[in-house]
Amino acid sequence: MARLPVYFIPHGGGPWHVMNDAFDDPVGYGHLKEYLEKLGRQFSQEIKAILVISAHWEEDVPTVHFGSNPPLLYDYYGFPESTYHLNWPAPGNPELADQIENLIRASGFTTKREYHRGFDHGTFVPLMVAFPKAHIPVVQLSLVKTLEPATHIKLGKALEPLRNEGVLIIGSGMSYHNMRGFMSQNSNTSLNAQKFDDWLTKTVLNTDVHTRNYELMNWQKAPAAMECHPRSEHFVPLFVAAGAAGNDTGNIDYCGTLMGVKISGYKFG
Repeated sequence: MARLPVYFIPHGGGPWHVMNDAFDDPVGYGHLKEYLEKLGRQFSQEIKAILVISAHWEEDVPTVHFGSNPPLLYDYYGFPESTYHLNWPAPGNPELADQIENLIRASGFTTKREYHRGFDHGTFVPLMVAFPKAHIPVVQLSLVKTLEPATHIKLGKALEPLRNEGVLIIGSGMSYHNMRGFMSQNSNTSLNAQKFDDWLTKTVLNTDVHTRNYELMNWQKAPAAMECHPRSEHFVPLFVAAGAAGNDTGNIDYCGTLMGVKISGYKFG
């Protein structure tokens, strides 16, 4: 099987994919929906499993989900009752989870196992759009709650061999994540998002992988960095993706706006 690419995708806000008003941004969310559907069509017949690193799961150490039939975790608030009864019965894959755990441990990490936690919305929402048949096994891996960039790049490097075995690695987060900024939708917010996005895209596309990863590890020095990510959990899945990319360079794979804010997604390899 050919070596698979690695993705960092935007997962949007809450259960946007079933909201009739699309948070008053039908064009922005329509573009995101088209992107995820295209990604799903590309890989629905070509992969054995999916590994997701979501912004919405943090643990003291890297934690791998070993459940065979994970439920959904409706980890959002204030939405219509119907959004708490969604169904997306993708199977887990304990055998792959064991392989992931071994790779991570071989890189010097202590790990934990999780059996009961459901797929959070950073996992099930974009995958419901991309793979609505729920026919491909999915394993979820947590972030480390320190959110340290170097830790997560190292974590990603441990996962790189999976790309040669039919496992699609997806970091699910947002290139911009400041809830106050989203709600304000003012010109200063848009300007900050654009400044940071320009820096981020230039950084990801750097063909010198060592420089790329060094710049990502020092992301807080980027223009408007803290305005765009007051807390970095939605940005950290990109570090894992960059680590799993190995020597592969990055490219823009998604470019759009959500609620007036520039949002990007990237593909490595």
